Amino acid sequence: MKLSNFGFDLPQELLAEYPSENRDESRLMVLNRKEQTIEHKLFKDLINYFDEDDVMILNNTKVFPARLYGNKEKTGARIEVFLLRELNEEQRLWDVLVDPARKIRIGNKLYFGDDESLVAEVIDNTTSRGRTLRFLYDGSYKEFRIKLRELGETPLPKYIKREVEPDDEERYQTIYAKTEGAVAAPTAGLHFSKHLLKRLEIKGINFAEVTLHVGLGTFNPVEVEDLSKHKMDSEEIAIGSEAVDIINTGIKNRKRVCAIGTTAMRTIESSVSSSGLLNEMEGWTNKFIFPPYDFSIANCMVTNFHTPKSTLLMMISAFAGHDFVMEAYQEAIKEKYKFYSYGDAMLII
Repeated sequence: MKLSNFGFDLPQELLAEYPSENRDESRLMVLNRKEQTIEHKLFKDLINYFDEDDVMILNNTKVFPARLYGNKEKTGARIEVFLLRELNEEQRLWDVLVDPARKIRIGNKLYFGDDESLVAEVIDNTTSRGRTLRFLYDGSYKEFRIKLRELGETPLPKYIKREVEPDDEERYQTIYAKTEGAVAAPTAGLHFSKHLLKRLEIKGINFAEVTLHVGLGTFNPVEVEDLSKHKMDSEEIAIGSEAVDIINTGIKNRKRVCAIGTTAMRTIESSVSSSGLLNEMEGWTNKFIFPPYDFSIANCMVTNFHTPKSTLLMMISAFAGHDFVMEAYQEAIKEKYKFYSYGDAMLII
């Protein structure tokens, strides 16, 4: 499979700027791999495809307000700082992206907030837009993190051209988000409402929670025609014993084991035992899944509609079959499904 196999024309108006009014009333396209059929439903109809003791694997990562705006010393130029990950708690070192990057050099200072009580010094260049910052703040670590949260805004993807609105803080977060650390939401999970989760629970569905802190690497464009040469950024994952027990029981009992989102799928596929079961794990993954690929854990998945030539589209193609997925995407465009983070969903069974 080559990069060019994953191109398609996506009309700009199908990129969702806002989520559906109610989480579970976004649209749901259902792909049946065995029958090669496509159905059009609402997300809340998902419940009809699951029975007692089936398993859903949720990524419980929580998005933090990662986008800050500061001013450069002397010139006062407005600089966007996107927090990627904390490198050292004690020294308050962070891996960030800056924009515009050409203006930001080692030794520069950036001032944040009306009172300029938070200052950052650039101490290293990492990539063309990447920098290492040391934050300077007169207060405890806890107070520093509260300050970051106060000054930061919800890190909506760049393609959403509008300003961040108060509702985004809640809607760009799954209702089961727990463990803070992501700079982008695991978007397949955004469609679950409290009501739908409750109904699934009453029906006897078992939920297994894993964690993958989504980084921006998930969205890095693939720039090589030969997919085997693309390198994914590493992202932090955690799979605990409780999730392992629930998932492996589902596999052994031949139940439907459903990964909710590409991040949940990457997490579980990063820790497979030689016997095809899930292992506990805490660490990092840079797993890149593209066709052909044999999946070990999940036999079903929920995902959003992805942009052309993205690593996410490649994983879906590996799971449902390339030709079938590309056919489904043409149907989605014709039926005006909404794409990407705030868009509609797909269930692959």
